[in-house]
Amino acid sequence: MPGLIRGVARTAVVAGTATAVSNRVSRRQAGRWAQQDDAQQQQYAQQQPAAPPPAPAPAAPAAPSMDSKIDQLKELAGLKEQGVLTEAEFEAQKARILAS
Repeated sequence: MPGLIRGVARTAVVAGTATAVSNRVSRRQAGRWAQQDDAQQQQYAQQQPAAPPPAPAPAAPAAPSMDSKIDQLKELAGLKEQGVLTEAEFEAQKARILAS
């Protein structure tokens, strides 16, 4: 009986040691793979071209000349006299034209 217990105990020690070593190797490999993945991701990020610069804003349209403003105001007055525009619409469009 003592020989049987000794054999079982030896088997348990060997199995426990094998499990501990196996776990340690697995953790070490996982750490190495993680480092390699990080290094590859950094290299990939460095190789990617930078985003293109944003397109320049479109140029603002040239301010209408005073003559064109006067012409537009005359058109508005004509539309108002014909009854196409209400007084409020006329005033709103006139303010828009004069503000430009």
